[in-house]
Amino acid sequence: MFNKIMIPTDGSELSTAAALEGVAFAADNKSEVVGVYVAPEYQYPVYVEIIPPTYPIEEEYDSMMRKVGMEYLQPVQEAAKQAGVPFSSIVLFSNSAGSAIADAAKEQNCDLIFMGSHGRSGLGQLLLGSVTTKVLNLCQIPVLVHHIRKKK
Repeated sequence: MFNKIMIPTDGSELSTAAALEGVAFAADNKSEVVGVYVAPEYQYPVYVEIIPPTYPIEEEYDSMMRKVGMEYLQPVQEAAKQAGVPFSSIVLFSNSAGSAIADAAKEQNCDLIFMGSHGRSGLGQLLLGSVTTKVLNLCQIPVLVHHIRKKK
């Protein structure tokens, strides 16, 4: 039914659990998986006149965040390998993760986005915002939302 599924993760325990469920879903549908991590864009320190020597330059930040992103995507890649699911990954830089995910899904020719949601509602969702809600509002392809709950 779906040929290529995008599975975003932010590296958190709950996001990784949802991503692993996404891989299982992809295996059941004999789909390819594109794992994605969205890092915040580089920010110059605006509070000082001279950049401190310990502050990373843009290239160092880019390299460091790509490494972090690949570490966060590693469990998803391993699950895909074990399930025999074709896997590719991308690390993006954006201050709007929802927009970046929706745009990347289109660019990668994905026909589904499988992502987790913490299930917040009301004031919690309003105050914290929701990448999942932003993707749902911006995306032109189906988005399967897997509600994830913290284990007690």
